[in-house]
Amino acid sequence: MEHTVDPSAATAALARVVPPAADVREQLERMLSGAALRLSARRRDLLRFLVEETLEGRSDRLKGFTVATAVFGRDGSFDPSSDPVVRLEARRLRSDLDSYYVDAGNRDPVRITIPKGGYVPHFEWQVRGADPEETPGPPAEEPAATAAAGGGRRVGRVGVAAVAAVLLVAALVGAWLWRDRLAPADEARGPSLVVLPFAVISPDDGDRLLAAGMTQEVIAQLMRVPAVRLFSAPASFAQDPSADARELGRRLGTSYVVQGTIRSEDALVHVRAMLTDAATGEVLWNGAYDRLLSPGDIFTVQEQIASEIATTLGQTYGVMASHETDRAPAPSISSYACVLRAQDYRRTFDEGQFAPTLACLQAAVARDPDYADAWAMLGWLHLDAGRFDIVPDRERSYELALESASRAIGVDPDNTLALKALGSIYHYTGRFDESVAAMRKALAINPDDPDAMAQLGWRLAVRGDFSEGIPYLRRAIDRTLSPPGWYFHFIAIDDYLKGDYAAMLADAERSAVDGSATSLSLIAIAQGALGDKAEARATLDKLAAAWPGFLQDPEAAYRVHQPTEALLQTMLAGLRNAGWQPPAGEWQ
Repeated sequence: MEHTVDPSAATAALARVVPPAADVREQLERMLSGAALRLSARRRDLLRFLVEETLEGRSDRLKGFTVATAVFGRDGSFDPSSDPVVRLEARRLRSDLDSYYVDAGNRDPVRITIPKGGYVPHFEWQVRGADPEETPGPPAEEPAATAAAGGGRRVGRVGVAAVAAVLLVAALVGAWLWRDRLAPADEARGPSLVVLPFAVISPDDGDRLLAAGMTQEVIAQLMRVPAVRLFSAPASFAQDPSADARELGRRLGTSYVVQGTIRSEDALVHVRAMLTDAATGEVLWNGAYDRLLSPGDIFTVQEQIASEIATTLGQTYGVMASHETDRAPAPSISSYACVLRAQDYRRTFDEGQFAPTLACLQAAVARDPDYADAWAMLGWLHLDAGRFDIVPDRERSYELALESASRAIGVDPDNTLALKALGSIYHYTGRFDESVAAMRKALAINPDDPDAMAQLGWRLAVRGDFSEGIPYLRRAIDRTLSPPGWYFHFIAIDDYLKGDYAAMLADAERSAVDGSATSLSLIAIAQGALGDKAEARATLDKLAAAWPGFLQDPEAAYRVHQPTEALLQTMLAGLRNAGWQPPAGEWQ
């Protein structure tokens, strides 16, 4: 027998997945009146305007021009191509809403989102997980309502066919929600992380205060890490310190879980921390910190340990970045994966990875033009194309690099990845003061970023300021589990200038993890300075085989990095002492 669906039943079905206007307004006020949704005044105005216009049936008017004039005070001359205020504020609002619903709004009944590609908000009953008892719907005592704004007419009892329609619509919406959560745009926002309360494993009541402070400080330090969505302190403290990471992954949707313990004895405090992959339960990292503790320095010790934990986990070459690179989807599937691929390329500068990484980033910015990290990494790639002679037109590569990094800054002026890229590009184009200024700004935004320390230290040292530059480089190395080779280049050169050739050889060999021409040349220089001519010649032979162009003109190879003239001549003298001669000669 054929069954038909009563129109009233279809209306009821929609009401089960699209909240009535009253519920949406209640949710809007709940969000705007609380402190959990951290919005600027104008993003609050923007959210209210978008929601109210949609509820009043005027969503077709939500275009860039209308929003700019109604919310941001622009006049009739507004041009979205030259004034991106609406696009940028909408992007930031989307991110704020995502963070809110990951954390404080996790159990709110109504979810308000603003899908990419427009400014019309979407309203839905929030889906929290697989447990049907946790899936909210309209209150049972209220009548079902139409999806139209202000809808409130009653409908009759739903028959069997209508129930089937309800289930079908709900299933489709649920599938859409989960698909949307896994889309590239979400991946581009980076992994999520929850820090559980540090557990106390000693009877000292003072340790409880220290544990609470340590948890809060780790959260505060991790908030400086870009591209990581972090659960707030209230959400963290609401969890069980011994909660299973996989269960948290399923319940909260978090990517990673940080857990720790604190124990004190006499004047020592022992802090242990670990990072777990919430998808697999695999422990990715363990850290142990033992410190002398006195009443006067409890906050200093707390801050130092928290900073070390956050830096180890969240820095550019840290535990999470490395793990995300390993498990990222195939290139070009998402913008976020492309950024991870670019960061992995920049660890080794493997020329074989350059072309596919560049293509991936170009696709990423075309797909997601408001993704600052992708534009920043594209700036790095164009810079590399010029300074490493991957393409013949160096000047054009530098122009493209500057355009890309500037675009990243335009999207997000405080993006540290973009500032570091811009600072590097300024350096290679001879704008040294602007380069250092950009690097200092990046470090001021995130004082615990080892890569920012290393970038600034390198720029200072190559221009002759070793006294300030070397300490930055050493701090970066101390805070990085697996430092890239270039972190050690000027450490080795500083050893050479001080006449400590054994230390230079050790540091140059540490730099050789990247297999770069510069690292090999530094090893040869150190060996020559130590009087080991046979080893120096063997290293030069290895350098000639791996990088045949370098020894054809090492002066040009060094000069591209903009060293001072005195430093350049010192390096060339060291190469000659190691046995290098111009191409017309023979090895000594």
